[in-house]
Amino acid sequence: MPSFDEVLKEAGEFGRFQKRVFFLLCQTGITFSFLFASVVFLGQAPDNYWCRIPGAAELSERCGWTLEEERNFTVLPLHLGNRSSSGECERLDIVWDTSISCASPLSHYGNLSARNLLLATCHDNWVYKQPHSSITSEYNLVCGNAWMLDLSQAILNLGFLAGAFTLGYAADRYGRICIYLLSCLGVGICGIIVAFASNFTVFLIFRFLQGVFGKGTWMTCYVIVTEIVGSDQRIIGIVIQIFFTLGIMILPGIAYLVPTWQGIQLAISLPNFLFLLYYWVVPESPRWLLTRRKGEKALEIMHNIAKHNGKYLSPHYSEITVSNEEVSNPSFLDLVRTPRMRRNTLILMYAWFTSALIYQGLVMRLGIVGGNLYLDFFISGAVELPAAFLILVTIDRIGRRLPFGISNIVAGIACLITAFLPEDIPWLKTTVATLGRLGITMAFEIVYLVNIELYPTTLRNFGVSLCSSLCDLGGIIAPFLLFRLAAIWLELPLIIFSILAVVCGLLVLLLPETKGISLPETVEDVEQLS
Repeated sequence: MPSFDEVLKEAGEFGRFQKRVFFLLCQTGITFSFLFASVVFLGQAPDNYWCRIPGAAELSERCGWTLEEERNFTVLPLHLGNRSSSGECERLDIVWDTSISCASPLSHYGNLSARNLLLATCHDNWVYKQPHSSITSEYNLVCGNAWMLDLSQAILNLGFLAGAFTLGYAADRYGRICIYLLSCLGVGICGIIVAFASNFTVFLIFRFLQGVFGKGTWMTCYVIVTEIVGSDQRIIGIVIQIFFTLGIMILPGIAYLVPTWQGIQLAISLPNFLFLLYYWVVPESPRWLLTRRKGEKALEIMHNIAKHNGKYLSPHYSEITVSNEEVSNPSFLDLVRTPRMRRNTLILMYAWFTSALIYQGLVMRLGIVGGNLYLDFFISGAVELPAAFLILVTIDRIGRRLPFGISNIVAGIACLITAFLPEDIPWLKTTVATLGRLGITMAFEIVYLVNIELYPTTLRNFGVSLCSSLCDLGGIIAPFLLFRLAAIWLELPLIIFSILAVVCGLLVLLLPETKGISLPETVEDVEQLS
């Protein structure tokens, strides 16, 4: 009775059929990157807003003021009396009523000089020139509420974390393509609800669910592709990342052309419904079918793969076996019980956490540093394409460990240098920051490959799932670390990023080199790696 890998080799390990499925599923990387990085454009800080004095709306309507006239009466006296206040987070501590004069509303209160100027903190009465341009203006995420923007991105990453466990388990139990299609439907529906959320609580709930389903699409598309290609196609994940990068480059174009955050949200969510058409063109994973004792269906799919690849399966292939050496109930203790497994696990967990935190931090930082956000975001995305090329060129020539370590160290040094470069030479600051983005992108893409190669067959799925969960934890922390530290000093997050990256670069040099070796089958095989 032939094994699945033997049948796959005869049907074609990466023929026309696999290339078609691979290309179709890779489109998921584009839509997932939209979701991953959309907060940069959904949460843009409003250009012009101020705190409205109580009663100002009624008085403005009675007097026929324009917004600009109302702003002059509200903010200009405040600015003249207290030059440290811009009128965005504070207002004059007065109330306008029907006795106020339209021509000179402040004369009712006497001399508002710097000495007797009374200020009140603004809580919920902001006015925006463009009230629907971003979620920041839509839900008043400014001043004392600014941390709630951080929360929206943290909630999305919490959804990614929940999706990794819940939908990862569901894909093992109910099938890859079933959960993939369900996840695509979920992302689309939740995205529409997010766009029309009546309040910020509803927005957060469905953004969390969009994160759950979004992780389901990204995770299952990767699994389907890797399970229908030959075991030698280890770099398939790096190629998938290129489509993620294409999404990063397309996103600023969408945001530039669509003026409102609701429009952007719909534009990045609706394409997920198109993936439902894959029901008719992407089959269930035959490898998964075999683990569920559905050999006849698996064999039928293998014959179809062979046919599309111009191959022919021998008639004696009436049954297929698949090696099933998975530990029945693997636990974290299995990953740390032996010395080298313990070292590998702890370093990989830290590498996942660091890569995600720095990568997401650098992406979101583009939204607060000024300049042309759309152009800068596009360029930062374009920089990721050479990262994939450098990985493909180096990992099979000089190995995994050295590029992994150097990319982290380069990212760390670049972040440190960027933090201390003066603002009056922006081209140099941008160039060095771009080098940092290139380095952390390489590190982020290599960690998945190395993670797979450093765990035995019996623990591989569990080990990768557990270690990569630290990626989502890093994503949860990233917005708080970036925005709160940047409020103290804009470049302070870069200092933290540089320390984390350099430490990671040194630690990964302690991992064994896996270039040119077979995937380990047992824990003993891992312990013998040097």
